[in-house]
Amino acid sequence: MPAAASPPPSPPAPRRGTRARILGLCAVPVVALLAVALFAPLPFSIAQPGMTADVLGSSRGKPVISISDAESRRTTGQLRMTTIAATNPDAHVGFGDVVDGWFRADRAVLPRESVYPVGDTTKEIQRYNARQFRKSQDAATASALRYLHRSPDDVRVTLRLADVGGPSAGLLFSLGIVDKLDGDGSGGDLTGGRTIAGTGTITADGEVGAVGGVPLKTQAAKRDGATVFLVPRAECDDAQAELPKGLRLVPVTTLEGAVNALKALETGGRVPSC
Repeated sequence: MPAAASPPPSPPAPRRGTRARILGLCAVPVVALLAVALFAPLPFSIAQPGMTADVLGSSRGKPVISISDAESRRTTGQLRMTTIAATNPDAHVGFGDVVDGWFRADRAVLPRESVYPVGDTTKEIQRYNARQFRKSQDAATASALRYLHRSPDDVRVTLRLADVGGPSAGLLFSLGIVDKLDGDGSGGDLTGGRTIAGTGTITADGEVGAVGGVPLKTQAAKRDGATVFLVPRAECDDAQAELPKGLRLVPVTTLEGAVNALKALETGGRVPSC
């Protein structure tokens, strides 16, 4: 009867020092990845409520809205355009900044390309925003004069507002021009003496467009004394997400609709709601 084969010898167990070195080498890539996640810049911008400005008031000692070749009304109340303040495009936004922004109601973490859709440097973006701001001013003037059936040949409007760029003040500029020239159409102020805030682009035909950053803008509006916020209707849901207590949302789609809503606030008529 043949003898049973002997089992093959077991491989020697790695020494303790060898095992530690192997584990140490495996841990190096993990630590490197964690370091990248924690300290490398990420493609986000951190935004917060920015400044607001009364378009019926002054900026650096000069009226925001100046009207020539036509009688301009003295107004009461305020029409405050709103902004957000975001980190510069070349700012270092790390993992800790992103986590902090996610858990704060007064911060928003946004993809950088949604905040700065063009340009790679701060100067390029500033030039782009300045061009957009000038176009917005032209459209605001055109829409207001069109609404009032006034000819641009007979009314000259100059708009000045320092340190603001982009098109999102268009609606408030248009309302300010209407208030300066015509008020509520019956001798009163379009604001009814209130502090009205809002945001929205405007076209020469008076169409109001969405802008983004509305939850932060409502916070800025409430902080600066507004009780009513005009919001593009398409952004009602966003505006309601972090709506400060005591701030009334009024959705609008056109300049005419915004004017009618402000008149209804004063007379007790039907005011749109989100």
